[in-house]
Amino acid sequence: MKTFHLTSDGDRWKLKDQDDGAVLFFDTKAEALQGSTQFMRERGGSLRIHRADGTFQQERTYSPALDPVESRG
Repeated sequence: MKTFHLTSDGDRWKLKDQDDGAVLFFDTKAEALQGSTQFMRERGGSLRIHRADGTFQQERTYSPALDPVESRG
């Protein structure tokens, strides 16, 4: 399963593939969350959301059927 990170990049936000680098850029975190959700629903995988200071905030898994670990939630 692919892992993506949503992180601050100066004054903008970026969605990046853990292995391949930046995929999408956004002006605000709200736009980034909305755009990343759409992107992840289409492709599936794990999205790790970070705060503006870089610390981990939340992880979301899309297309749970692709998740190799069965978990609640």
